[in-house]
Amino acid sequence: MDIRNNKVILYSSQAEAVLRIIEHDGECFSKRKYVEDKYQESAPIFVSAYSWFVHEAEKYVARPENAEYPYWAFKDIYSVEASGDSRIIKLEVPIEEAVFFDMYDWNKVLSLKYIGETEKDEQEFRNMLRDYGITRESDVVLTNFYPNLRRQVQESWKRLFRHHEDIINGKTQGIGSIQAGLWTIRKEWIVK
Repeated sequence: MDIRNNKVILYSSQAEAVLRIIEHDGECFSKRKYVEDKYQESAPIFVSAYSWFVHEAEKYVARPENAEYPYWAFKDIYSVEASGDSRIIKLEVPIEEAVFFDMYDWNKVLSLKYIGETEKDEQEFRNMLRDYGITRESDVVLTNFYPNLRRQVQESWKRLFRHHEDIINGKTQGIGSIQAGLWTIRKEWIVK
């Protein structure tokens, strides 16, 4: 990952409304309401995952009072999806302002799945669920039938941040795709 002067280049897709706020106020903070409005009937899953992320990520990078949820940014532009009225922006972010993780691990959290230490660990967990007769892994979190398994899945999510320090130190071997959470996007970070 290209880190120069303690800054990293990241890419993010942001709605025109966000870009207008950044232009006018100099920075913008994401709110829970934006997530609920964007995802509508799927919002409970996203709110659950995002709220967990906030609680854990602020252990790595202090969350400003105005930030309820993070903005997502990526090391590689090809990982960014632009939709609707959004636009992909290039950012030069101070390294200490970003919480880094593997995008594929985050997708497991969003899917309410177990993050194993290894692929073998994940397969063993899926086999255990199959032995219990559980066919959809997300049922462990979405229902009240499996409190011990739910706790095990949610504990595994802490592995999301296992690469944070390595990424900061330029060690990216074994990481599928680098994603970052940003508590804010500042006007001075946007590269023209």
